[in-house]
Amino acid sequence: QVQPVESGGGLVQPGGSLRLSCAASGRTFSSYAMGWFRQAPGKEREFVAVISWNGGSTFYADSVKGRFTISRDNAKNTVYLQMNSLKPEDTAVYYCTADVRQTEIWRYSFGMDYWGKGTLVTVSA
Repeated sequence: QVQPVESGGGLVQPGGSLRLSCAASGRTFSSYAMGWFRQAPGKEREFVAVISWNGGSTFYADSVKGRFTISRDNAKNTVYLQMNSLKPEDTAVYYCTADVRQTEIWRYSFGMDYWGKGTLVTVSA
């Protein structure tokens, strides 16, 4: 199994950019689909993006499509979330997730098996 550990959160102004990283321990990292979910204050946790085990497929929430990009480097056991044109409503704790199940890419948006502890992103002037 893998243990995701997020980094890169912080305070950014509206319209700015931030890149989150997630390092996942385990020798089978390349077997896992990797994703990002987020939870804003007072709201339920929601799906953000997911990438397949080999990086060949990605899927995004409509709210971030065109602004966020998920990518991975299997040689470094790391997945990234590049966030551009950030909005105050993007403020949330962002969680890195992993799942070894083989399924259609969009199905991961309903939930994934392994979760990190999260990193806080605050978008504010």
